[in-house]
Amino acid sequence: MFYIFILVYSSPEDLPVSKGQEVEPGSAVKYFTVVWCKASKKKHKTWEGDAVLIVNGKSLTLKDLEGKDIGRGTGYKFKELEKIEEGYTMMIGGKEIEIMGSISPDDFSSGRCFQLGGGGPAISSSSQAAKKCFSNPLKSVYKPSSKENRQNSFQNCKPRHDPCAPNSLVMPRPDKNHQWMFNKNCFPVVDVVIDPHLAYYLRPHQKEGLIFLYECVMGMRVNGRCGAILADEMGLGKTLQCISLLWTLQCQGPYGGKPIIKKTLIVTPGSLVNNWRREFQKWLGSERIKIFTVDQDHKVEEFIKSPLYSVLIISYEMLLRSLDQIKNIKFDLLICDEGHRLKNSAIKTTTALISLACEKRIILTGTPVQNDLQEFFALIDFVNPGILGSLSSFRKIYEEPIIVSRQPSASKEDKELGERRAAELVCFTGLFFLRRTQEVINKYLPPKIENVVFCRPGALQLELYQKLLNSQAVRFCLQGSLENSPHLICIGALKKLCNHPCLLFNSIKEKECSSTWDEHEESSLYEGLLNVFPADYNPLMFTEKESGKLQVLTKLLAVIHELRPTDRVVLVSNYTQTLNILQEVCKRHGYACTRLDGQTPVSQRQQIVDGFNSKYSSDFIFLLSSKAGGVGLNLIGGSHLILYDIDWNPATDIQAMSRVWRDGQKHPVHIYRLLTTGTIEEKIYQRQISKQGLSGAVVDLAKTSEHIQFSVEELKNLFTLHESSHCVTHDLLDCDCAGKREHTGDSLEKFPVSRNCQLGPHHKKSDSLKPLSMSQLKQWKHFSGDQLNLKDPFLDRIRENVSFFFQNITNQNTAAL
Repeated sequence: MFYIFILVYSSPEDLPVSKGQEVEPGSAVKYFTVVWCKASKKKHKTWEGDAVLIVNGKSLTLKDLEGKDIGRGTGYKFKELEKIEEGYTMMIGGKEIEIMGSISPDDFSSGRCFQLGGGGPAISSSSQAAKKCFSNPLKSVYKPSSKENRQNSFQNCKPRHDPCAPNSLVMPRPDKNHQWMFNKNCFPVVDVVIDPHLAYYLRPHQKEGLIFLYECVMGMRVNGRCGAILADEMGLGKTLQCISLLWTLQCQGPYGGKPIIKKTLIVTPGSLVNNWRREFQKWLGSERIKIFTVDQDHKVEEFIKSPLYSVLIISYEMLLRSLDQIKNIKFDLLICDEGHRLKNSAIKTTTALISLACEKRIILTGTPVQNDLQEFFALIDFVNPGILGSLSSFRKIYEEPIIVSRQPSASKEDKELGERRAAELVCFTGLFFLRRTQEVINKYLPPKIENVVFCRPGALQLELYQKLLNSQAVRFCLQGSLENSPHLICIGALKKLCNHPCLLFNSIKEKECSSTWDEHEESSLYEGLLNVFPADYNPLMFTEKESGKLQVLTKLLAVIHELRPTDRVVLVSNYTQTLNILQEVCKRHGYACTRLDGQTPVSQRQQIVDGFNSKYSSDFIFLLSSKAGGVGLNLIGGSHLILYDIDWNPATDIQAMSRVWRDGQKHPVHIYRLLTTGTIEEKIYQRQISKQGLSGAVVDLAKTSEHIQFSVEELKNLFTLHESSHCVTHDLLDCDCAGKREHTGDSLEKFPVSRNCQLGPHHKKSDSLKPLSMSQLKQWKHFSGDQLNLKDPFLDRIRENVSFFFQNITNQNTAAL
């Protein structure tokens, strides 16, 4: 175990001083590295570890390399403290210490001084002094049988592809340190060149990502560490980058050209297994590399028996079932797609993957961890075990100072320390953590026209909404304690009503027939609602006029089908029952459609996606459950996407929108987000785009309605219907247009946005696929439905049922709309 002893001299202005503590004027904070042992009279000491010494006035603090206090002392004389230098010994808290050297204030405040131990972060090879390349002392004894054989062996060590060819992509050569560690046999260093067939298609950001992954898994960025996290936003080609890396390492290596890996394990969500197989087929064909995908009909045992396969693709669920067999296979590279699910180190999936003896590990994720540093630690510790020390040391050195610095009551010193620790953590983890935004490929994408459409509620909806808000259940929610409050049930009922009254009708009927009817919750909420419906109301014979959003949707689909008959539409909802209604609408109007939701067998999902994307597809509409298909699917066959309802989790909506506006899309993309004016849907949307969290940290995208905490004031706001407003969201913007004229957002000022991670300073991010701030929303074009003055044929057709529009165009100059 290692410890650091920190010696701090401080002036009263710089550090807080306890009562009665003298601080010599002009004294300065000092820090030292020390070794320590328990006090004894032995002449030859057995030092137990390293530590950091801090001296503050006449008091000393001894911290181990996990940041834990292991000794304190007060009342030292200044003359004694002035003697502290290298080799000096002294007693503190029952321990004897010897000074080994001084630490700069910068190294202490950043936390670098705690990284000296074996459990701390490894030091980047680029920062170490170059060592002499390894040479075999017995090399001259064993001479080759002939000069010709030796020449032949060296002649065979040449690059697989020509590094001097035009547009060739050559990987960085290993430095002397890397050769010392990994080239014990003194093979010639040769260039590793990416297959020209792949390099031709790689975009600049993908080439950068490929070099990053190569350096990480080869241990070139951090000595002895071979893990990486590629956290690019959705649609940037993480799969292609990994396929290029895998193919390169399987065929080449920097030392004598010998391949680095033989077998690779790719673990992915079940819905993406076939997508990975298709990507391999697309980029490498079926002859270059043999891929084995595990499903109900193809077991891991077949992969073990056949020497032909070098890549095993398996879902997380199948991995747990086949863990014993997989442990017996020697994998050289492990890739975990959608790896943010490994943020909890205690779950079975993470434990199973950790148990695999594979050093080279890559996590792919488009949703990096937001506001939980322990989850961030879990991901880092998975790819590079121990690089941040133990969890307890990470908490003391990084998490606690950072969290304290974000508190409103934090002192200036606490804020400065937290900022320095956060900056150091970002800087260090940046060696093996890479994230790029959609901005890097915007210039390759067609225009995206995003519309937020505020739909006027129907007459039946308004009457039912008022009845719900006046119910005993809602009144109970607003009386005080929320501990036993049915507010989630009330919120759910209002959201169903916004989609269509028939959904609420079905819920009431189901509860009446259910033995679990709660007299104090559902009964008081639904009391008298059936009387509002027509006496002969039949939910199976629902009409479009009963729902404002369904009226808008029906007209929107009609105008798209009329004006752009070859265009296709992706229609998204969070709920299966709502998808049933939308499917019935398609049937009534004769629109050919296909559907993917949670009930769709995993084995059929990719086939459904491929069919829709095919240019020969006859489907006009793709019905998509955002929970089942919002992640990882490529639906570039559609150029219109309609979000029928809104989710508490902004990431759900963002991921759904990215299904169509992504690399490979050839047509301008139109996105429509439908909201019911003045209702809870507007409040959810406002919550998405408002800044939340400490110090401008982004809303935790992992939260759902079940985990969000509401105050009574927030519930009062949620349970309010604004019938007189054209758009409550616009009212909050303090915009001078007052909805009387089109506002085009002339100001191009860039407003601060919440960032993707609470660590470190703000960096410029793309505005195209992330929650907006209210200030940014004001810069969008916005106009009242009855004052529409925009040359948009789609919006013009639906204006009668719309109270307000917001519109934003990305890449407007890329192509004509």
